[in-house]
Amino acid sequence: MDALKFPKEFLWGTSTSAYQIEGGIENNDWAKDFPAGRCCDHYNLYEKDFDLIKKLNQNAYRFSIEWSRLEPKEGEFSQKEIEHYRKVLMALKERNIKVMLTLHHFTNPLWLSEIGGWENPDILFYFLRFSKRIFSEFFDFVDFWIMINEPMVYASKSYLEGTWPPFGASPKGEPRPEGGPPKKKSFFPFLRVIKNQITCHKKIFEEFHKIKKDVKVGIAKNNIYFEPFNPKSLLDKFNVWLNRYFWNEFFLDRIKNHLDFLGLNYYFHQKIKFPAQNKNENKILSDINWEIYPEGIYHCLKELKKYKKPIFITENGLADAEDKLRKDFIKDHLFWIHKAIEDYNPPTSLPLAKGERAPKIDVGGYFHWSLIDNFEWEKGFEPRFGLIEIDYKTLKREPRPSALYYAKICQENKITLNPKP
Repeated sequence: MDALKFPKEFLWGTSTSAYQIEGGIENNDWAKDFPAGRCCDHYNLYEKDFDLIKKLNQNAYRFSIEWSRLEPKEGEFSQKEIEHYRKVLMALKERNIKVMLTLHHFTNPLWLSEIGGWENPDILFYFLRFSKRIFSEFFDFVDFWIMINEPMVYASKSYLEGTWPPFGASPKGEPRPEGGPPKKKSFFPFLRVIKNQITCHKKIFEEFHKIKKDVKVGIAKNNIYFEPFNPKSLLDKFNVWLNRYFWNEFFLDRIKNHLDFLGLNYYFHQKIKFPAQNKNENKILSDINWEIYPEGIYHCLKELKKYKKPIFITENGLADAEDKLRKDFIKDHLFWIHKAIEDYNPPTSLPLAKGERAPKIDVGGYFHWSLIDNFEWEKGFEPRFGLIEIDYKTLKREPRPSALYYAKICQENKITLNPKP
């Protein structure tokens, strides 16, 4: 077969987040030690970027809004910024682009960080108030709502590794000392943050559905394909089970009844040798030495099947400044996504035993990370994830060859496996 066709109504898009592209954000917990400056100036150039989305045949866009812009002081919402994001959403709708909006993508207002951030037991009050206000303003413009982006990544980077903010005070609410305390590395705050994220997601899901019954609420979950280094080793297999449960399933198991859809962010594969050695072959690496392993997305989708929810690939991409790997990266990942759809959606003509149901994986769309080059968190501006190249001096946007390749896929709703020379 030379071409693989995707389901009708499949969403083809890209993903971004506010702090990584907007510029001019100075009052959140990242801006203090990891300033992004004017970044890509998407805040002012969003229409130009949306014209590129349309030109590249994408029909969907996932992005986040910046909490610190909308609520710069505790309890005080900025009508100016609400109207700005309303214009952003209207610009997408005018171009007939489906909207997937993320409410929390790693960054917190400085005032929240100073009272403990997601450790603070009152985070439910703060995040619920913010979420309900945003929902009341924008529900007519948004097709899919994502509460939290990569909750396990956020909690582990901030509280186990100590490489990310928050730089806030204790969860008791004392003001932050001048200069801020050192970064935290502690298992128990990590668990508290996860517990608070779960509580917030479930409560907000319920509140949104009270207001609008047909709303679609989900989460963007970074799942890893774990496999044993030695498939015959019981210790290796046990370690894989433990990692898979804790990283991939623990959070989802606790919110599975509070999801309308699942977002999968897929970047990583780990071949594990007991007790905790990563034995990846690393045959192909991105610019930041992340292994490229397309087959893993198939296995991650297979694992998510048990939740019986529609699935969107909400992030999948690589740092590739020279654009040497991105075309094959896209094609190979889409091949394995298509295989998951085909393998778990057999033709209805197949005979089934009495009471047996055909397996089903409902994959509704693919959002490549990222639309444009961006600020890659603690790694800064050097990694280039964009389909569209940004000249940070002039802010000129230039679609890479891979962007044109992806545009053809979006237009035809299929991938060609053996293109003619």
